Amino acid sequence: MKEWLHVHRGQAPLVISIPHAGTIIPPEIAEHLVDHDLAIHDADWFIPQLYGFAQALGATIVRTDISRTAIDVNRDPSGQSLYPGQVTTGLCPTETFDGLPLYRPGRAPRQAEIARRRISYFAPYHDALEGEIDRLRLIHPRILLYDAHSIRSHVERLFDGELPALNLGTNSGASAGVEAVAIAEKHMAGSGFSHVTNGRFKGGWITRHYGRPAEGVHALQMEIAQRAYMDEPAGLDMPTWKPERAAALMAVLEAMLTDLIDWTKE
Repeated sequence: MKEWLHVHRGQAPLVISIPHAGTIIPPEIAEHLVDHDLAIHDADWFIPQLYGFAQALGATIVRTDISRTAIDVNRDPSGQSLYPGQVTTGLCPTETFDGLPLYRPGRAPRQAEIARRRISYFAPYHDALEGEIDRLRLIHPRILLYDAHSIRSHVERLFDGELPALNLGTNSGASAGVEAVAIAEKHMAGSGFSHVTNGRFKGGWITRHYGRPAEGVHALQMEIAQRAYMDEPAGLDMPTWKPERAAALMAVLEAMLTDLIDWTKE
């Protein structure tokens, strides 16, 4: 196992994928960047802590410490956009969410370097994720893959205004059965948090690629506005985890995932 790749194996019919919480940038990539703090600014901060209850539920957890700036394991490896016609970041991003350049002039990765990163960082993550899905499918007739994300509440370049706190993505209904979606929506509706299903974020490549309800793999993406559990950073300052605020959100997420586990076992 790669030292930057973490797999906790559980026996429940739930896999939690955490692809964007990493802040490690390998030295051979970091030397070409404009600034380290800028390069990790768009991380999904504190997501492992936010789902700290998941091991007790029996969940399997797959996460990477590698920053999405090095390679985004939630993007189509072919390089095709997941949101045609909308601004988004690519497989090996060259700009931040705000459109600031990540690389010094002439240092952005070319095709050979992108291919190397796919082999070194993208492939091991997905080998692990697919392996855990296959393992649990031998135990359970159906499982849930839950892709866990967060983002700043205001990113003018990506969406207008303030993002709802809870953003459920199902690839417009294709990645999960209607019963699973209804359970998630019930908990969002009763949470007191603003929420939407298949709004700006319909699910990334992980949700779209692995979500095969007819084959017993139901995939949901949850994109959380970071104000729901932390103080969002001003400029490039480090963010601040807010325990009391996070506790209220964690209670909602734990209840949701508990009911989803029960549903998979029905």
